[in-house]
Amino acid sequence: MTRGAELEETVTIDPRTPVIVGVGQHLQRTDRGEEPLEPVDLMELALRAAADDAGSGDLPGLAQVVAVVPVISWGYRDPGRLLAERFASSATTWYPSMGGNTPQLLVNRLCRAITDGQADVGVVVGGESYRSRMAAKRADEHLDWTRQADDVRADWNEDGTFSFGHPAELALGIAMPTQAYPVFETALWHDSGRSLEEHLRVIGELWAGFARVAADNPYAWRREAPSAEELTTPTAENRTVGFPYTKRMVANPDVDMAAGCIVCSVERARALGIAEDRWVFPHAGTDGVDRVMSERVDLVSSPAIGVAGNRALELAGVTVEEVDHVDLYSCFPSAVQLACRELGIDPGRQLTVYGGLPFAGGPWNNPVSHAIATMVRVLREDPGSTGLVTANGGNVDKHAFGVYSTAPPTGGFRWEHPQEQIDAAGRRPVLETHDGPCSVEGWTVVHERDGSRSRAHAACLTPDGDRVWGVSHDPDLMELLETTDVGGRAAVLSGNELRLVD
Repeated sequence: MTRGAELEETVTIDPRTPVIVGVGQHLQRTDRGEEPLEPVDLMELALRAAADDAGSGDLPGLAQVVAVVPVISWGYRDPGRLLAERFASSATTWYPSMGGNTPQLLVNRLCRAITDGQADVGVVVGGESYRSRMAAKRADEHLDWTRQADDVRADWNEDGTFSFGHPAELALGIAMPTQAYPVFETALWHDSGRSLEEHLRVIGELWAGFARVAADNPYAWRREAPSAEELTTPTAENRTVGFPYTKRMVANPDVDMAAGCIVCSVERARALGIAEDRWVFPHAGTDGVDRVMSERVDLVSSPAIGVAGNRALELAGVTVEEVDHVDLYSCFPSAVQLACRELGIDPGRQLTVYGGLPFAGGPWNNPVSHAIATMVRVLREDPGSTGLVTANGGNVDKHAFGVYSTAPPTGGFRWEHPQEQIDAAGRRPVLETHDGPCSVEGWTVVHERDGSRSRAHAACLTPDGDRVWGVSHDPDLMELLETTDVGGRAAVLSGNELRLVD
């Protein structure tokens, strides 16, 4: 008897328990000559694949909720309504604000709605045609994709808007993830006590592990397995983006791909005759938000991952050591290291099931939809096992977590939003400018597309403990910052101009 069968014999499943019954992924290989399709077309294909996976092609038309991950590559107002119309459904539509956390956030929200009796069938789906959109833009071609009126709005939009960072960061042009995550990386490097060569070897091996998983994933955009040295060594084809990251170490959004899942109540899944060997149960979910980068107490921790991530495991009744399969959000190596530190995960274990954003694909807000779809397949192949999925939005700002298993949860699906405990970690005061002494905390050197150094910026701490940002265009300083651990180094700021003290 399998572990799953043993557990199922001892658990009476509440009919309101949510269960994933179908998952689907679609890659539109426009890089190999396939016809460009708009994002809702890709989402439709992913949902049809999910329905086939469940063995019930009518499922999308039964959806009472169509939840769509925010789309970057086209300006839809309510893509869920477009999908509902294609499936002849009168579903309620959900469309949250931006963030890579949103696929798991939407699964958590849908599971709560099913548990509370507000829905019996729902879908979570996302898709991007960014590669096609950018190709059309470069060729100055018009795309005749669907446009919705400005007054169209989803039935539910997440409260608030996406924050691109603190005003002190934005004033200096520090807004992009490629400018922020490297700062976390150098702070982690300094904290590790490693030499630069040792640290590059560690994060290179970390990333090579993700690449190996992608190489075996039929739904990965890139199916190759470069070595750690190949990933971390700058070349003409693998230029430095933001020290210490090269192009092959950062998320790859230049893809056309979609993924989605169909969630039912156990009662409806049984009524529809969906085979139980397709069922995967979300056991627990949590959501939480970190302070923006400038306000964080330090750059080597994430209170939201530590509190909300561990709480998801507690709600599911498992320890991190008991989790059989893990998929950690992997836009940059620093995000994975922070998750490992906060959750107590051995970085030497397999940390992904789908292959990560630089390799399997990083379709803006939607990578975690692919991670969830892959996790469902992995768990089906290992009945009774447990999987953990983490999701991250912004600059390690917005987080969501999900624990899954083919074995049913003993107390139904459980969810929490432990924001009060997260906020208790505190907030560091931030200065826009500073004249006087400081010390360097984390730093990076941003490079142009031709490989040349463009500008350095550094998170610094004043003697009073305030955080302030320093910048420099000095060639000698930029070279030093790419060869030397300057964490804790004394410096002087004049406004925002950074100078190290000998």
